[in-house]
Amino acid sequence: MTNTTDWKAALNSKEDFKNFITDYFAKHEELTGNYENTSYYEYYTVRLDSKDGLIITLTTGINTTGNTGVSPIPFKDVEKLSIEQFRQLILNKKFADMHTSLADVFKTVAGVPDAVKG
Repeated sequence: MTNTTDWKAALNSKEDFKNFITDYFAKHEELTGNYENTSYYEYYTVRLDSKDGLIITLTTGINTTGNTGVSPIPFKDVEKLSIEQFRQLILNKKFADMHTSLADVFKTVAGVPDAVKG
């Protein structure tokens, strides 16, 4: 796992953050995560594309209960952000918990409920 303080220190500089994110994805092809409860699920992947920047793919759906035999089709959304747009999102969210991981930040930016407690 990436050292928590490294990405937070890198936030102070546009260039440092770009280098950090580029290095992170060079080592970890993509970042994946999910959130699920009895009625709802959400899966996301984040990868870095040299042309489009960060590509966040979010798949959401509803968990069915009972024997309806019909399952709703999941919704898939793809967002593209530049590394600087992502840095600004993080800065504007003001992650207060110093133990928040980079994965937690991606979850929060992707809109996953309860991603960051605080």
